[in-house]
Amino acid sequence: MDSFEFHSEPIQKSWLDAYGHLNEAYYLVPFTNATWKLQDHFGIGVEYFDQTTCALYTVETHLRYLHEVRYPATVNIKSFIVDSDTKRIWFAHQMFDGEHLCATAEFVGLHYNTDEKRTADMPLKTCEMLIAEAVTERPSWIGRQLGLSTRT
Repeated sequence: MDSFEFHSEPIQKSWLDAYGHLNEAYYLVPFTNATWKLQDHFGIGVEYFDQTTCALYTVETHLRYLHEVRYPATVNIKSFIVDSDTKRIWFAHQMFDGEHLCATAEFVGLHYNTDEKRTADMPLKTCEMLIAEAVTERPSWIGRQLGLSTRT
């Protein structure tokens, strides 16, 4: 499978900035909520934490703002597994308002044992699922770097 559509969320008025559109910080809220659903799908969500004290900690995030979101709106999140190994997951989300792609976000999550205060291998079944459900072809926006181009 190349993508998942686990999450949809209405924008809250309290998330708007002085210009009347979604404040940049609040783009992360629906992405984070989609991440919880992604973790549940792979068996490493809250219930897993309660049983094992292991959690997925975000160690890197890259957000791109592509189209403004104005209230009222309900955003739909499309999620992807980009890559993984026994301790890390690289995943990404796209945010849509109707047909408009409004934002993208990439994350690297680290599987962490909170009791032992160190990284730990994920369950084998989870690793196998992540590999099986990773994208077969990465979208062009995955893995971009920040920077300023030199204009001539």
